[in-house]
Amino acid sequence: MDRNPDTSEPAGLIDLLGDWSAGEGPLYRRLSGALARAVRVGDLRAGDRLPAERRLADALSVSRATVVAAYDALRGAGLAEARQGSGTRVSDAAAASRVPADGRVRGGQATAVIQRLVAQPPNVISLGQAAEPGGPDLGRALLDLVADDLPALLGDVGYHPAGLPALRTAVAAHHTAHGLPTDADQVVVTTGATQAVTLVAQLYLGRGSTTVVESPGWPGCLDVFRAAGSRLVGVGLDSDGIRIDRLAAELAAHKPALLYVMPTYHNPTGTLMSAGRRRRVAELAAEHRLPVLEDSAHAAALAPKDMPPPIAAYPTGATVLTVGSLAKAVWPGLRIGWIRAPKDTVARLARLKALNDLGSPLLDQALAARLLPGLPALAPEREQLRRARLATMSELLAARFPEWRWQTPDGGSVLWIRMPEGTDARVYAQVALRHGAEVIPGPTMDTTGAHDNYIRLPYAFPSETTGELVRRLASAWAELRPGNGP
Repeated sequence: MDRNPDTSEPAGLIDLLGDWSAGEGPLYRRLSGALARAVRVGDLRAGDRLPAERRLADALSVSRATVVAAYDALRGAGLAEARQGSGTRVSDAAAASRVPADGRVRGGQATAVIQRLVAQPPNVISLGQAAEPGGPDLGRALLDLVADDLPALLGDVGYHPAGLPALRTAVAAHHTAHGLPTDADQVVVTTGATQAVTLVAQLYLGRGSTTVVESPGWPGCLDVFRAAGSRLVGVGLDSDGIRIDRLAAELAAHKPALLYVMPTYHNPTGTLMSAGRRRRVAELAAEHRLPVLEDSAHAAALAPKDMPPPIAAYPTGATVLTVGSLAKAVWPGLRIGWIRAPKDTVARLARLKALNDLGSPLLDQALAARLLPGLPALAPEREQLRRARLATMSELLAARFPEWRWQTPDGGSVLWIRMPEGTDARVYAQVALRHGAEVIPGPTMDTTGAHDNYIRLPYAFPSETTGELVRRLASAWAELRPGNGP
């Protein structure tokens, strides 16, 4: 976790440079400035070898002269040196005496996505976050909370590692309505779904363990497992969800410690796992005595009739931990998630939760308890809006990019787009960023090479934003492939 990626390879260096091309001035100055910053903060260390000029130029979709000029500027500042037979390296004089941990996960792929959450470049339309802003229902619930509940909450000591009792009861009722009978003591509240995944990783994973995941998958969650020391084994999907034939083979071959799936509107494919497939996953997990982490982050926004029962609802004897969240249903800024699990597992998770933060913010939990029961009533309106925005995005993309292909997702808020064979999505992402659009390339979500020409494209934008986004993407596509552009 405290090691840098291989900076002699373009992909490893690009991960450190972040949004280098989104600034102002000549490209070579932007690139040299990003390299200099990486040296100063310790991301690039003394002796690190930089990629060959031609290879880096191809990966960034810039001229070789741009990279040559950037390297020259770096050498002129005393931060790099050319060594006979070994190319350009970070100079010894530029080394920091002590380099702190850089927050990256060894072998991880979420660094660029997380960095854009930390410091989003100006005038860039971010495609790394597929979420809605807070609506008026959130504001009304907040005002009601202040008017009715605030004195009692302020009189509470405030420490509830397993969660505010009222919210645990509301979550239990939510799962019961969705076909999974649940008691309040089967629920532990977390600070968002990411903390829920992290707590489960802490519970089950250790260095040398194996986690079976869907491929592709969301890199933020995958890096949580890597950070716990686990090796990832990917299994592909079909129209019904994770492939059972391949899952059975990998479980038999690797004896994993955990299975992670996203059955409801998988990110990034938008697939809704069928009821039959969910049952088979539960049966295989029981057969292999394997705990299942079921990520249902989208389920809170749905009415019960809109989805099959959770994997945990099938009585196979498997240990299934179901993660939920209000980020998609209400607002990402309301950092409330939860885990529904067997009671003894919840007790262990609550102890881990206490070590992390002693409990999620009480006012946020009280607000979530007010909002959760009313979400199914909002589902039809939200679905109508989702379909309208999907239609707008699909129409604009079809007109501008006739060579791009995608399946209409069952739900969620992103398209998983296949560009023509031979297109490197990482290179396109670099070009798109220069045109003001952040793209998540397929290789970030799958290291096997099976999705190198894919991009993840959210469509949950107002129509005016969607139009401007497609215009920027089209300009980038025209620059990358001049003969096929608009």
